[in-house]
Amino acid sequence: MFKTRLLSGIILIIIALLTIISGGDILFGTTLIISLIGLSELYKIVKLDKKILGITGYAATIGYYIMLRLELKEYLMYFVMAFLILLMMEYVLLFPKFKSEDIMVTFFGLFYVSIMLSYIYQTRQLETGAFIVWLIFICSWGCDTCAYCVGMLIGKHKMAPKLSPKKSVEGGIGGVAGAALIGAIYAFVIGRFLPNKDNIILWYAIIGAAGGVISQIGDLAASAIKRNHDIKDYGTLIPGHGGILDRFDSVIFTAPVIYLLAVVML
Repeated sequence: MFKTRLLSGIILIIIALLTIISGGDILFGTTLIISLIGLSELYKIVKLDKKILGITGYAATIGYYIMLRLELKEYLMYFVMAFLILLMMEYVLLFPKFKSEDIMVTFFGLFYVSIMLSYIYQTRQLETGAFIVWLIFICSWGCDTCAYCVGMLIGKHKMAPKLSPKKSVEGGIGGVAGAALIGAIYAFVIGRFLPNKDNIILWYAIIGAAGGVISQIGDLAASAIKRNHDIKDYGTLIPGHGGILDRFDSVIFTAPVIYLLAVVML
């Protein structure tokens, strides 16, 4: 299992390097595919993945990404309202085939998976996005690694005993501190390539810490959904890691936060 997980992790890193460094349409297409797969994993646990509501969710994801690519984000609210109206129309016309909860999950999925993951691409599109985008993964996976190590060494107080018994408060604090430290080191390394170098190490450390906090919320939120539906993993796409949502659970929350902090602070 360890070898499988390690090999899958290496392949993931290679894919991330190739797509994120390339940026543009390559990253756009990759993010769209990841969003569609993640959305199908979410819909699958409520058995909507092959039904008309799920298909509508996939179509809405593609439509949203087209708007993003054509820089039509100002029309997003109208798009979201149209999506909701379409879902409600299907709900009414096919009644009682679907329950109101099915509508809510389908609608929720567009935001939780597709829109939030799209901020990987949107962050990369910023002026210095080629550097900033890596903070998403530094905060998510760096925090996770540091939290695990600190938790194993000195973890005593349970963070969420009913939801994730192995996570500790000490591990959580260590994860945030680790993400801040890695962010500061990253800023020190790339600082000379950035146009605005004033307090860059401090800003990246702050963003790293904030991202570390949010990434743990994303991780626990994904765990809560899985526990509600009695499943261990969202999927089996990534050997040793589970599905897209198992590997990107924290990235989903971190990506839009890093984008916002980068726009405001950098």
